[in-house]
This record gives sequence, structure tokens and C-alpha cells, in this order.
Amino acid sequence: MGPSGSGKTAVGTALAVDFGVDFVDADDLHPAANVAKMESGTPLDDDDRMPWLDLVGARLAAENGLVVACSALARRYRDRIRSAAPDVRFVELRVSREELDRRMRSRQHFMPPALLNSQLATLEPLEADEDGVAVANEGGILAVAGRARTALDQAARRAGA
Repeated sequence: MGPSGSGKTAVGTALAVDFGVDFVDADDLHPAANVAKMESGTPLDDDDRMPWLDLVGARLAAENGLVVACSALARRYRDRIRSAAPDVRFVELRVSREELDRRMRSRQHFMPPALLNSQLATLEPLEADEDGVAVANEGGILAVAGRARTALDQAARRAGA
């Protein structure tokens, strides 16, 4: 999870390989109307997001082991996903605003850099009672994925899983 440009797809793909499970980019689950709205520079609102988050949750619930790259910026969005997939664990990728802006400007994506401020305004970091870990996305993709895997494994051991 994280804002656009945080590395969800790259790190998520690496984690999926490490775990030996499939990878899904939740961007691919957006309806065309959501994509068109973002392409036009208009941020999504909760009415746009909730049906999409229901699809994300359903996809997670339907497969035994799956890595999904999803912004899941706000607690209520993560709660919506959890309502369908209660065993989901989140990896929050933390990246500075400056680096997010640089990354967004250097790639082709339907999410324009102009929407970064709205993403950051919506972002609510993982809370202590949420099943997940936060990892700085600094360094190579495999190193970040390795730190995420280690943090997830440590959290699972602490929880007795």
C-alpha cells in the first residue's frame, strides 16, 4: 500500500515471487470511469473507491495466497478490504514526497503527478492495531522486498502465527 509512485507494483511483484504466489495490480481492477477520472486530473472520491475496494477484497478472498498492489491510503479503505479478506496483511511503502514526485514525473501512468497532493492528503499510515508493516522504499527493489518479507515474518512470529 502507498501513494502512486511508492513502488507498489515493483516491490509487490518481487514479494509475490518470494512467496511463490500470484501478483495482481489493483490498478487493473479499476473501472474505466475511475481511470478516466484520474487521467483527467480529478481525484477519486469514496463513491468511486468503495466498489473498486470491494473488487480488491473479493480477489484477495478468492485466492489462497496473493500479493496485491493497492493504494489503500486510508484506514477506512483498508477496513473495506479487510471486510472481505480478514487475513490480509499490509505492507506500507514509505517514500518522501520529493521522491514520489520525481518517480511520478518519470513514468507513463494514468495517475498524473498533479494528483500527488490529493493522495498524500488522503494517506493515513498503518496504525498499531492493523496487521501490517511499514518499510522505507529506499535502495533496490529486491532489498526493499527482502526487508518487507523480514518485517512480515517477524510480525507473524510476534503474533504467534
